[in-house]
Amino acid sequence: MPDPILIASQHILKTAVDDLRGSVDSASADALNWRPAGDDTNSLAVLAVHSMTSTRSWFSVAVGAPLPERDRPAEFLASASGAAELITFVEAMERDCVKLLDRAQDVDWSTVRRTHARPNDASERVSAAWALMHALEHLREHTGQMLLTRQLYDAAGVSR
Repeated sequence: MPDPILIASQHILKTAVDDLRGSVDSASADALNWRPAGDDTNSLAVLAVHSMTSTRSWFSVAVGAPLPERDRPAEFLASASGAAELITFVEAMERDCVKLLDRAQDVDWSTVRRTHARPNDASERVSAAWALMHALEHLREHTGQMLLTRQLYDAAGVSR
């Protein structure tokens, strides 16, 4: 019988990616790269790249897969030339995430595993359960930010 935690995680992932796709769909390059309150805020492109790259990394920790290569600072410099390019990236990352969850068998959620180095002196060792929960809550948080950013861009009538 499949692990109900993994099934629920796939459902949450799919819902989040659908919302993410909705915030990016038909957006111009200007909309995708617009930072709502200046350089200290994140654009749709940054949020999409960071949230999906992070999700794949945390899913890897959760299920005990090798950690993927990751350049976290570069994620916050991401830009997109169009919605199709960004959606292609998101969908590839989603497929990687689904494969990680599909391949997971009999995960012991109490197992402690090593993560990538993290900012703010956070522990580099977390339980599999913590990694999975964090992946999903982090993805949903950024997806919500993306939906709001798109609404703000559309409402502001920013030059396109």
